[in-house]
Amino acid sequence: MDYTDRTLKCMDCGADFVFTAGEQLFFHDKAFKNDPKRCKQCKAKRASGGPRVRTETRTNCSACGQETTVPFRPTQGRPVLCRSCFQKMQPPLPPPSPSSENGHILN
Repeated sequence: MDYTDRTLKCMDCGADFVFTAGEQLFFHDKAFKNDPKRCKQCKAKRASGGPRVRTETRTNCSACGQETTVPFRPTQGRPVLCRSCFQKMQPPLPPPSPSSENGHILN
């Protein structure tokens, strides 16, 4: 199979980068299914453990209607809860049993 250089767009910075024929051959040999999504600079920045940008999305709570922010992009048809409504939905933790106090079994 013949490979030719292709120009791709980085998903982080939006810059064009070249996916070389040699890189394509490497991806084929390793049976990688997807083309690279990031340029070399953004890939290196991500690999070095730089700060990850967490997207905050403003939305309204499905239970109480209060405006809130969530660390993900809500999908249609699924409820989104504010922190207090989410905590109300969680089952309470059972109290620790007296027989396992401090990790020792009492007789």
